[in-house]
Amino acid sequence: QLQFVESGGGLVQAGGSLRLSCAASGFTSNYYAIGWFRQAPGKEREGVSALRSSDGSAFYTNSVKGRFTISRDNAKNTVYLQMNNLKPEDAAVYYCTAVRGFGIPSGKLMMTPAIDYWGQGTQVTVSL
Repeated sequence: QLQFVESGGGLVQAGGSLRLSCAASGFTSNYYAIGWFRQAPGKEREGVSALRSSDGSAFYTNSVKGRFTISRDNAKNTVYLQMNNLKPEDAAVYYCTAVRGFGIPSGKLMMTPAIDYWGQGTQVTVSL
């Protein structure tokens, strides 16, 4: 089964930047998209960004639009999430996985995972 390893998280001051990496154990082009999710303590996991495999189009939930950028390196089977101008509300554990579909009702990215697997994630902490 395809697996993902997330890395790149850390502690950063508000306004700072981090780049997260999502390394896949195999090819991901067969999946509709690769998505980044996040989960803050006491909250449900939410969609952050998706990269559609067919054309490389990027999609974002409204709260990160203009600050986050998703990209990929096909040769490395890796998807990145560049996060700029981080805010305390961005603090969470960030996960990536293959996605079989998504929509953006009212600006909120809703993604359906394609596989029943979640890695350990990478912790992002934003201080004031």
